[in-house]
Amino acid sequence: MPPLFDYAAQAGSAIKAFAEASSDLLIQPTLRLGVTGLARSGKTVFTTALIHHLVEGHALPAFEPAQAGRLRRARLVPQPDDDVPRFPFEENFSALTEARRWPGSTDRISQFRLAIEYERAGGWRSGPATLMLDVVDYPGEWLLDLALVDQSYVAWSRATIAGTRRAGRAEIAAPWLALMRDLDPTAPLDEVLAERAANAFKAYLAALRAGAESVATTPPGRFLMPGDLAGSPMLTFAPLDRLEETQVPGSLGALMERRFEAYKSKVVEPFFREHFQRVDRQIVLVDVLSAVDSGPAALAELEEALDAVLLAFRIGRNSLLSRFFAPRADRIMFAATKADHLHQSSHDRLDALLRLLVSRAMRRTEAAGARVGTVALASVRATRETTVHDGGEVLRAVSGTPEAGEHVGDEIFDGLSEAAVFPGELPADPQAVLDGAVPPGSFRFPRFRPPPVKPDALGRPGHLPQIRLDRAMQFLIGDRLT
Repeated sequence: MPPLFDYAAQAGSAIKAFAEASSDLLIQPTLRLGVTGLARSGKTVFTTALIHHLVEGHALPAFEPAQAGRLRRARLVPQPDDDVPRFPFEENFSALTEARRWPGSTDRISQFRLAIEYERAGGWRSGPATLMLDVVDYPGEWLLDLALVDQSYVAWSRATIAGTRRAGRAEIAAPWLALMRDLDPTAPLDEVLAERAANAFKAYLAALRAGAESVATTPPGRFLMPGDLAGSPMLTFAPLDRLEETQVPGSLGALMERRFEAYKSKVVEPFFREHFQRVDRQIVLVDVLSAVDSGPAALAELEEALDAVLLAFRIGRNSLLSRFFAPRADRIMFAATKADHLHQSSHDRLDALLRLLVSRAMRRTEAAGARVGTVALASVRATRETTVHDGGEVLRAVSGTPEAGEHVGDEIFDGLSEAAVFPGELPADPQAVLDGAVPPGSFRFPRFRPPPVKPDALGRPGHLPQIRLDRAMQFLIGDRLT
């Protein structure tokens, strides 16, 4: 990025940060919470459940303001950024409670604002107060794109091609690599060839997502979640082999390099400047169980991806000056989702495994003055605990309604009948999981439908059950409601 542009961008960000911090301190306290996660981690469900419990004022045991009765009410109000789509809470809640289906995945940025009215906890600041909670929901794949900002096209191409040599990737990458071998970076630019190369590269990324490494990502993130950029030249480039440090003007390599730089300057940097660096608190949702079931290679990929996620954050304790000119995220939580797929006896083990995966990043973050938390949760609990008898052995299982077409062994479910499933147990030592103590395919759990939720006698929305969502809420916003 050219220095002049860099300085101008930083100046613009500082002005926006100053205006927001001034409003926070002098007019209306505001907290900006980012919600993200890698593929199929439950971002939309988490955000929907968060709104639901705050608006309905449920007495959540681990969320102190609600448990103490200090929450007066929370209501959805117009969001501050008119150029960001509104989070479709009502549609998602209807899908969960009426259709009993999971809402669609997060494929673009969205936002909502809640005005939370509460009673202060006491002391000299007792009395009513209001906190504006701005929640920004965005795909985690976009976050990993921030690593591209400091990379050149040549360095990115070489690193991406080198990544195909990892275990299990050679077969997936073969069609793309075969096409790339026939491409000469110094040949005259050809739009048709560029599109063919980009489509082959996107097919490789999609295959990675669908395979055993579905928890991991290889940027650019927008290639699989293009949103309104679908078909844009900024998304029509790919790595090339046999690149020189400087590209021949008018060549295929020069075209690809120009589009790579355009992607960084017009997609990645605006996201960082306008949304990401304004976040005060952040939760990163992680589907750890899918990685465990895919084997040690997928867990290693997940650990690397989570480390890259945390490196992207501007973190640390805020001083008065940093709050006004360069705000930092002072609390980050990593959450292992789908805890309801395991018996509660394995929940602490799931949390311990997540802590091990992010331990290196946690030490770095805490050294900067920020707080990092982990939790195993289910934003919406789809199962209940039960036991099953297997011969003379009693197994701790979970019971719910598997989706139609799901199966365990030879049993295929119809989407209507409940089933008790013994999913397996995590080892007590999380390091044993990383060392391969759990063979791939050891966990047997289908995808469950959301639980039945009925309105109460007054017609008010039913209560979506959850596991430790209240603990996450306390860590992320509880201290701002005292």
